[in-house]
Amino acid sequence: MDLSVFQIVLLCLLILLVLVLPLSVHKVEENLEAFLFVCGAIAVSVTGMWSWDLIKTALEDPIKITLAVLVAGLLFKRFHRAVQKATTKTVSLIGLRATLAFIVLVLGMTSSVITAIIAALILAEIVPLLPISRKGRVQLVVYSCFAIGMGAVLTSIGEPLGTIVLSKLKGAPHYADFWFLVEHLGWFVLGGNILLALLAMRIQQENAPQQAQMLQQDGAEHTVKSIAVRAAKVYLFVMALVLLGDGLKPLAVMTISHLSENSLYFINVLSAILDNATLAAIEITPDISTRNLTFLLMSLIISGGMLIPGNIPNIICASKLKINSKEWAKIAVPLGAVLMVGYFIVLHAAL
Repeated sequence: MDLSVFQIVLLCLLILLVLVLPLSVHKVEENLEAFLFVCGAIAVSVTGMWSWDLIKTALEDPIKITLAVLVAGLLFKRFHRAVQKATTKTVSLIGLRATLAFIVLVLGMTSSVITAIIAALILAEIVPLLPISRKGRVQLVVYSCFAIGMGAVLTSIGEPLGTIVLSKLKGAPHYADFWFLVEHLGWFVLGGNILLALLAMRIQQENAPQQAQMLQQDGAEHTVKSIAVRAAKVYLFVMALVLLGDGLKPLAVMTISHLSENSLYFINVLSAILDNATLAAIEITPDISTRNLTFLLMSLIISGGMLIPGNIPNIICASKLKINSKEWAKIAVPLGAVLMVGYFIVLHAAL
């Protein structure tokens, strides 16, 4: 659909507000789910995209994720002590640094099989049990969510992005099968995951008294009420992203489809606030070259880690561990920028 200048200005302003307000206004940060829901509703209203199909999608899409969060929360409530013992034993056997690297690498590389959601739920439960500071927790979660986002794209199981790509490329000339993305992205993803695991090894151990206090506080997070509230917040968050993605889609179609390969790579930083599957659906066509496909997908999955709304694992972990937008962005934005530039250079050299 064609947008008027007024609509374009409003949508650009809305994008700016989504990027800035959660980082600068405390009340917005405290009510991030509601804020994004309102922004999504405004975006859909501005572009006139309201329909019963969209409402149905917005109500249905969050259900599976919410149920996964709810069930996992109840399971971890039941087996919390066993998980704590296993985590403590692992740290004592191989050391803290090796444990941190192991967490990032294993969750990142298995997320394409166990799904990004399950990987994030496991991460959110393990992190509070580790003898690291609050800052260390945030660092580990950010590194791990980048790794999970990278790994999950490798199959149609891991996350919707992989499903959409394989569906679009299943015919000529690519005839993409289950292993198509592993073949074309596997080594780049593995390299990124190893780098993130090495970064995790730099996180420092916390002293015992403070760690004991953290574990005591974490116990309060396993009440039925807290689990239900967290699941409800995730539901509203995902619903908000569905509305925001559909509302901004006409603007994305107008602008993104006319950009060059190099421009698209960096404009995909929008994946930090938009569902990367939405952008992929716009950018990827059956006749795309494998070179361009690799560039686009790497930029989408890296950008998705830069802000909390960028990926489902970010949302799940930030909700469980009460990580705010400023804490996340302080670590993830510089890291994401370095990864974007680094991969841009590596991909140009390798492809």
